[in-house]
Amino acid sequence: EQRFNILPHPAKSNNPGDLADPPQPGAGLNSKPEFQAYHARDPHVPSQEILNNLEAPMSREDLKKRAEELNR
Repeated sequence: EQRFNILPHPAKSNNPGDLADPPQPGAGLNSKPEFQAYHARDPHVPSQEILNNLEAPMSREDLKKRAEELNR
């Protein structure tokens, strides 16, 4: 004759997050501090030297020609 027992559930509350282990290093995007949005710094503002060394943006015509060239 088979006998079945009901084991107590490990949850202390009705929140499924309570059963999850604490974040481990390398366990995904949510556990990596460098991906946490709320710990982000201010936007990067490049220095004037970097801005002076940037190329001029291509015109729409140049971009259209380049797209046609690449799509052949």
